[in-house]
This record gives sequence, C-alpha cells and structure tokens, in this order.
Amino acid sequence: MAFHHVAFATRDLEATHHFYEDLMGFPLVHSELEDRGDDIWMKHVFYDTGNGECIAFFAFDGIGEQPGYKTDLSESVGVPVWVNHCAFDATADMQQGLKDRMSAAGVDPLMELDHGWCHSLYYVDPNGIMVEFCRDNPGFEPDPVTALARMREAVGSATAGG
Repeated sequence: MAFHHVAFATRDLEATHHFYEDLMGFPLVHSELEDRGDDIWMKHVFYDTGNGECIAFFAFDGIGEQPGYKTDLSESVGVPVWVNHCAFDATADMQQGLKDRMSAAGVDPLMELDHGWCHSLYYVDPNGIMVEFCRDNPGFEPDPVTALARMREAVGSATAGG
C-alpha cells in the first residue's frame, strides 16, 4: 500500500509553493479552500510527487491552532532537523537538476551524504521540514528477520523504544 498523501502545516503558502513546484519540480495538482467567515479559513494544497502520491500543505487561520505554532517537524520538538523528514525517490539526473535549480535560486543543500546503499541530497523547506532526494545505490535487499533482530539489539545499556 502506498501513500495517497502526507500533509503538513505552512505559514507561508507562496514560499511553500515556490519551493515545491518551482524548485523541487512537483506540480500543484489540487487546491481546496474552506472559508467559514469571521477570519476562519483553511487552504489545502496538493503537489504530485509521482506515482499518484502527493505531499500536501495546510495554510489556515482560526481553526484552533495555538498562538506561535511551529511548522517544522524536528527542532520544535527538540531533535535535530534531520530526524523527522520526507524522502523522495530520485535518480542522479533528478538530483543534479534539483541542485542546479536550488543553486540558481540561492538555496544551498543542508547536506549531501553517501550512505553506502543510497546517495542522499538534503534541503530544508520554508516550513523548516527537511526533504531528501534519495538515490538507491544500489539500495537495500529487504530482510525482515535481520531487520527485526537489529531493531531489538541492545544499545549502550538499554534497548531503543522502551
């Protein structure tokens, strides 16, 4: 089962649109507006990331948000920006095109890493969300048994997740 879409908050819909459509190359394919009057409104926009899947963003006012709410996924909850992120499947040509578009717009990558099994190019969007263009190199072979055992291995003096 694949994602239909994942959705995040944005405070700046125009900056988000520029980043995802103009720079990332994901076309805007659907928008919704719910205007309840009295400064209560919500916009929901969808960008096609390929294979019928989308990344979506909500811009809103008066829907019950807390004053000063944050849109980033990591730093506002106390972890480094790279922890919570979205990774998109890419080819070498896609990564190079992205680097060229971003560089022309004055946007530098957060980092570029060769993980062995993949090569990743990372940027931070206008909402503070890290996005990754990930190129399998050669990828990993699914191995659920080993993966479960490694997940449960002791780390330091404790196991993760408990």
